[in-house]
Amino acid sequence: MTASIPVAEQRLGGKVVLAISAQVCLLAFWTLASHADAAASRVTTLRVPVPGSVVKAQLGADGTIHLLLDSAGGPQYVNSRDGGASFSAPIPVVDAASQKPGLKFHSEDIAIGKDGCVHVAMANNAWKLKLPKEEWGFYYSRLAPGAKAFSLVRNINRKPSEGFSLAADDRGNVSASFLSGQLYTMVSRDDGETFTKYTEPNPAWNPCDCCTTAVAYGADGKLALLYREETDNERDLHVALLDQSGDREPVRTRVSETPWKLNGCPMTYYTIAPTSTGYVTAWPNKGQVYFARLDKRGAVLPPGEIRTPGTTGMRMALVALSARDGATLIAWKNKDVLGWQVYDAKGQPQGEPGSASSKGNGAAGVVLPNGHFILFP
Repeated sequence: MTASIPVAEQRLGGKVVLAISAQVCLLAFWTLASHADAAASRVTTLRVPVPGSVVKAQLGADGTIHLLLDSAGGPQYVNSRDGGASFSAPIPVVDAASQKPGLKFHSEDIAIGKDGCVHVAMANNAWKLKLPKEEWGFYYSRLAPGAKAFSLVRNINRKPSEGFSLAADDRGNVSASFLSGQLYTMVSRDDGETFTKYTEPNPAWNPCDCCTTAVAYGADGKLALLYREETDNERDLHVALLDQSGDREPVRTRVSETPWKLNGCPMTYYTIAPTSTGYVTAWPNKGQVYFARLDKRGAVLPPGEIRTPGTTGMRMALVALSARDGATLIAWKNKDVLGWQVYDAKGQPQGEPGSASSKGNGAAGVVLPNGHFILFP
């Protein structure tokens, strides 16, 4: 079309040029509109027909959607094997023997491992009941493949701690991370049957005590650990790649670019998820939500840190998902509203931001193999 414009100028003056220009503008409008429609159509919000607040979701290797919820009766687990069209009956995560008077458990994280084994991290209010400090720890339970009930709840670190996160792979490895003055990790090589003693990836790292941790296994088997530093009150986000064999020193990269100097922990949540080429991570900074795509070494990919239209508050859910075509969905919670934005493989926004009402501070999401995003407000 561009090559035909000079010919039109010679034969008909400016009239045909104007007509062609109008056609070009209309075509551009249709293209932008179709991209916006496509972005909107690949996001679905689903409300789980089970009482409770969604905490985390993960897609299993077989396509099963696994969901962890908090309810009045404690942590609950449900799944969907048909893309969210229906859900299983809820299964309590906490066994009856662990449900002592006044003791309340709440959900922290879920990870799906080998053969669909479900791993759950929990905390409780033992500190509030003034129980022994060793009971203020990281509580863990799992639903083995084919099992009808979760295993007995275990305190796997016996240490006052918070900021619990879990990651699992298809080889039977399960990694747990937490904060207790310093940053700690521990690993299971037998699908959660046993865990190693907790260790510090690097004692020089100084995490925000009241924020959290987020972990994910990459395709190469390395563990990516996301946390916020507090050294000199510079609240930067870092990703550390850990070789859990212990043969190599961890490699740490700063992923946030916008500085945030704050004399006090901001009490924020953030997230990291694996992609086909590395990872995607999202975090808040001064209430504004940012995200970045990382390569398999943890290095930030162009165009670097990306500012979203989202804002959030203390300890509010963030979701970062990456589809096989490189599209990314970032979702955030703020004031009982779940917001989201889709981005293309180059980090450019696609369509307008979306939103849905969503009580509380929890939300979750998965991306299906066909590239469709499902959010659970």
